[in-house]
Amino acid sequence: MAYAAALAKSAFLGAALFWLGGQSLSAAGFYSPAPKLERGETGAAGQVVDGDTFFMNGGLKVRLAGIQAPKLSLDRDYVTDWPLGEQAKAALGAMLSGQTVELYYAGLKRDRYERALAQVFAGEDNVWVQEQMVLRGLARVYTWPDTQQDSARLYRAEAQARREKRGIWQAGLADDFYAIRRPDPDPLAQYVDSFQIVEGIITSAAHVRGTTYLNFGANYKTDFTIVIDKDAAKQFKDRELDLLTLEGAHVRVRGWIELYNGPNIQLGDADRLEVLD
Repeated sequence: MAYAAALAKSAFLGAALFWLGGQSLSAAGFYSPAPKLERGETGAAGQVVDGDTFFMNGGLKVRLAGIQAPKLSLDRDYVTDWPLGEQAKAALGAMLSGQTVELYYAGLKRDRYERALAQVFAGEDNVWVQEQMVLRGLARVYTWPDTQQDSARLYRAEAQARREKRGIWQAGLADDFYAIRRPDPDPLAQYVDSFQIVEGIITSAAHVRGTTYLNFGANYKTDFTIVIDKDAAKQFKDRELDLLTLEGAHVRVRGWIELYNGPNIQLGDADRLEVLD
C-alpha cells in the first residue's frame, strides 16, 4: 500500500542528514524510527470536532495522534478559541468528506476518554492526514511517549510549512500566537500553562538525583530549563544519545511552560526535542 512504501522511505531518511529551515538535523540516534503500524478500524468519517478530532460514522471518536491543531472552546468556559481553529476544523472536514478512512495504531490505542489514538489515512491514495494537516500549517507536531509515529517525517512537514509561512506560521498572526520563542526567562514566564516551542543554546547540562536538567542560562534558579525525568532520559539512552553531551547544542523543544526555579518545560517524550546544527 502507498502508506507502507512512504513509511519505509522515511525510515531510511531517518538515518541521514537532511535540511530543516536552513539548518541540518541528524535523526540518527534521536527520533524514534518509523514504527510498524497495526491496522485498525476502517469506515466513513462522520462529524469533525476540531482540527485534530473527528467521529467515525459508527460513533468511534478519533484523535489524530502525534499532532496538535489549534484548539476550539467547544462551549467550555475555561478554553478560548486559538487563531485558525475554525480553519483547521474546516480543512480536516474537507479532507475527510466522502472518504473512506483507515486507522492504524502503534502503542496505546485508546486514551482515558476512549478516543482512538490513531494514525489516519484517507481515500484511495492513502493520504496521511496528520502529515497533510502539518504541511498546511494547520497543526504542530505534538508527540507522546505512549504512541508512536514517523516523527522525522512530521518534523520535515512542519519545517516546510514554516518556511512557506503557511497557516499558523504566518507572520504577525494574532501577535505571533504560535511563534517559536527564545529562552529568555522573563518573556517566557508570561506563557505559563500554555504550549510553546522554545529554541536556543544549552549552556549547561547536569544529572541531579535521577533528573536531567538542560539549562539555558548561568542561573538555573531563574533561567529557562528543560527538565527530563528518568523515564524520558531512558528514551534518549535507548537511542544512544547522552544528554550531558548536549551542552553547547542548538536545540528546539516543545511542551507546556511551567514555573519553578524559572520557566521550564517538563520533557516527557524524547521526540519533542529537536537537536539543530
